[in-house]
Amino acid sequence: MQDLINKKHLFKLSFVYSFLIIILICIPAYFYMQSEIQSYKYNQASQLEQQGLNIQRAIYDFNNSKSDIFYFPKSFSFNAYVYDKNDKIIYSTANKILNGNNAILKKYSLNENRLKAKTLLLIKELNFKKIYLKISLLTISMGIFVFISAYIILKQTITPYKKANSYLDRFFNDAMHEIKTPLGILQLNLELLEEKDKKAKEIKRSLNAVKTLLLTYEDIEYMMKQKRVSYTKEIVDFTIFLKQRVDMFESLAASKKMKLKREIKDNIFLEINRVELQRIIDNTISNAIKYSDESSEVIIRLNSNNEQIIFSVEDFGKGIKDTTKIFNRYHREESIKGGFGIGLNIVKNICEKNNIKIDVKSKLKEGSTFIYLFS
Repeated sequence: MQDLINKKHLFKLSFVYSFLIIILICIPAYFYMQSEIQSYKYNQASQLEQQGLNIQRAIYDFNNSKSDIFYFPKSFSFNAYVYDKNDKIIYSTANKILNGNNAILKKYSLNENRLKAKTLLLIKELNFKKIYLKISLLTISMGIFVFISAYIILKQTITPYKKANSYLDRFFNDAMHEIKTPLGILQLNLELLEEKDKKAKEIKRSLNAVKTLLLTYEDIEYMMKQKRVSYTKEIVDFTIFLKQRVDMFESLAASKKMKLKREIKDNIFLEINRVELQRIIDNTISNAIKYSDESSEVIIRLNSNNEQIIFSVEDFGKGIKDTTKIFNRYHREESIKGGFGIGLNIVKNICEKNNIKIDVKSKLKEGSTFIYLFS
């Protein structure tokens, strides 16, 4: 799938590059076409002049001839009309006179002759189809040549970067896999130690640090896999799942002497991917804890009406300076709080993918509320 995306991107770049080159080619091509048209008109006018001379010579030769039959010099390229002194047609090679807008014409006054012809009119119909076809084929050929050249050049150019990216991808995948196992073992053993000695602050701090690392790990893992993995939807018991995630954050909240207040309605079900729902919940609650003051509380609500499921997290911390920027990747309200600034960007992408509406309400020094509307 990734190779297919890369090929499509490569074709798109090649097409755009070729299109721009063709636009530039069209300027000299236009002047070349005008030059060809003028050359064609001059050539046809010369041939018309030669035909006029041939016809006049034939008429004058007929004057000196003893024959009673005049053989008119015909040409499939020109239409000829012979008039008498009263401007009546004596002879013509066509039924009607062509419009002069799309033809060149030449009129000759004739001397006295046996045909009693006074005027000769020659008309040549102009046809630019061959010129237009020639220019079109030339432009298309150059466009195809430029496209193929651009594709080959771009492909050769990105190959080293593609290989490097592939190596980095494989390295990070292997590294993430190797990191997850020891983190899981650390968490499990620290939880067992905490059960044995619930008063040991060192164990609690270590366990909270591991949980924070796991949250960061899961964000990075999701960000790396989101373009390669298809996250299928399933029916999730939102109530139970949310309670489980809140339980996980209790120790992190306790480290700041904070209270997680639950207002969670029972029996709320939602069709969504479990991993994506976890990223929304975890990032929102972890940010609420991170940016709240000590000894404050975070209110976690879940309820529903006939149309929507509403999940919200309210904190009473410092508030957000600019709510329009918080979903941008790598944006952090306070650098001293740590983090990579990718959590809320992941949340935004998941919400856009699943048509989940986000509403953020915040006041400085009063707190913030993140509201998610699941339709």
